[in-house]
Amino acid sequence: MTPSSEKELNGLDNPGFVGEDGSHYCSLPDRTAHGPEEGGGTGHDSSKLAYTVTDVPPWYLCILLGIQHFLTAMGGLVAIPLILSKELCLQHDLLTQSHLISTIFFVSGICTLLQVLFGVRLPIIQGGTFAFLTPTLAMLSLPKWKCPAWTQNATLVNASSPEFIEVWQTRMREVQGAIIVASCFQIFVGFSGLIGFLMRFIGPLTIAPTITLVALPLFESAGDDAGQHWGIAFMTISFIVLFSQYLKDVPVPLPSYQRGKKCHFSPVYIFQIFPVLLGLSLSWLLCYVLTVTDVLPTDPTAYGHLARTDTRGDVLSQAPWFRLPYPGQWGVPTVSLAGIFGILAGVISSMLESVGDYYACARLSGAPPPPKHAISRGIGVEGIGCLLAGAWGTGNGTTSYSENVGALGITKVGSRMVIIAGACAMLLSGIFGKVGAMLASIPTPVIGGMFLVMFGVITAVGISNLQYTDMNSSRNIFIFGFSVFTGLTVPNWASKNSALLETGIIQLDQVIQVLLTTGMFVGGLLGFILDNTIPGTQEERGLLAWKNSHKGEADNSQLISKVYDLPFGIGTKYCAVSWLRYLPACPKRLPGSKRMDELKAAGQESSVKASSERDSEIGADTRI
Repeated sequence: MTPSSEKELNGLDNPGFVGEDGSHYCSLPDRTAHGPEEGGGTGHDSSKLAYTVTDVPPWYLCILLGIQHFLTAMGGLVAIPLILSKELCLQHDLLTQSHLISTIFFVSGICTLLQVLFGVRLPIIQGGTFAFLTPTLAMLSLPKWKCPAWTQNATLVNASSPEFIEVWQTRMREVQGAIIVASCFQIFVGFSGLIGFLMRFIGPLTIAPTITLVALPLFESAGDDAGQHWGIAFMTISFIVLFSQYLKDVPVPLPSYQRGKKCHFSPVYIFQIFPVLLGLSLSWLLCYVLTVTDVLPTDPTAYGHLARTDTRGDVLSQAPWFRLPYPGQWGVPTVSLAGIFGILAGVISSMLESVGDYYACARLSGAPPPPKHAISRGIGVEGIGCLLAGAWGTGNGTTSYSENVGALGITKVGSRMVIIAGACAMLLSGIFGKVGAMLASIPTPVIGGMFLVMFGVITAVGISNLQYTDMNSSRNIFIFGFSVFTGLTVPNWASKNSALLETGIIQLDQVIQVLLTTGMFVGGLLGFILDNTIPGTQEERGLLAWKNSHKGEADNSQLISKVYDLPFGIGTKYCAVSWLRYLPACPKRLPGSKRMDELKAAGQESSVKASSERDSEIGADTRI
């Protein structure tokens, strides 16, 4: 998600961030009186935070808020394997679906740790991306990868038979190979510093149609799942909308403990924090009640049968308690040109989205705007994450999660340690097999209701990038409208008339078919070409507002070094060879660095002293 205006990112336009009495979501020690410098924040933003990016909250707070970040990302993480399962011929193999969910949890935990420790070093969660879904589905729709008819019939599917296993694993290995090769491009763009060059030519009118067309083509998948029982689907939607929109400002008193206040009740805005999780849980519970009372039909051919909880319930008993995902668990990945070019479109879209997330996350966590070397390192580490996702076989890549960036504004805790705790929760959930099995057993219409909400929000996120442009301009209206409509029309025509696109060269035919049936590629490419060729001012194109939203409030080199330098003394104490400063992903050591180091040490010493004084007051260990 691209960053909103400063007002939005600070949470000032959302009264749900602050209670009527001025209290925040979490009842945390008040540290606003100690000035912004202590945690690495800048100016007014950091004074609102209970813990900034370099602080370490008490261990129990790290665990609780880390689990919350995991739960916030869970909806998107679960949705991706469930959408892919149909094209992988797995819609009747719930046990394998549960393994895919566990694998994506596990890999997301690894990628999050890599990003927080060695990447951009901001408190940002990594997980599966919908930008990879569209080209993946286009690749799997090629005649070569169409599912055999017998895999669509539950009575004919034997999930343990070698024939069935080979059917879905060959498709998964093809997806894995495409992701692994495409991720090498992202690694190169990141660590070479090329991302900065590309951003000169990519503005809101390129990003808006690209992200919008990530979700729009998925309407059929969402409609098919929700259509299994529209009543249950609309009930799920109603719960999510009720919690996220109507009850988001309603606090729920929950018991809490704080030294000095002892046991007391604190207002927590739980409906805004967990709207999807609460909506799914209530709909799932109601489906269970309707199943037990036999209100829902027992006949497998009857409408509404898939809303029953016992149609998927046996997967929970079949799943192992512990299962460790490992690279190559589905076999050796295979590679085809068609898959690589399709996934490359998803990689570019994912990179653009992540750059916006970095700036938004920095503002909300009390950090200065990320320098070029941190952005390059972040994109490079995301490429490594996609490489790992391809090796493990999640069927997807990884990207920064915008939902969790928003959660920073809710909790007022921007500490890296909280995200590290959340990554550990992901790793444990990926190893604990029953968790994935439980999520794979969610009734189909409940999933469809969630898809309708999530895909609608993703579409709106893409359109929201137009806020930077002058939409009174006929130029901009034409570029966006034409790009989006063509991005829907061409893939629809290409999928129905593939014979007309044949050149006689099989590999070239597959590349053309995948690219022309990937709406985000068609729309994004048109937006890019038209925006850079049709005359228009920088202000009209939205580039001025776009760049201004990415500018920092101050250039504090000591603070930037403290937040974004590599950990464990890498580049300063260790591996501090002179040629490292010429690498785009490495921090630049300014002239007079010895003096800067002395000033930094003095600043850290005073920060530790102030932190110790606070510890004695609030009884919490917040030292780094």
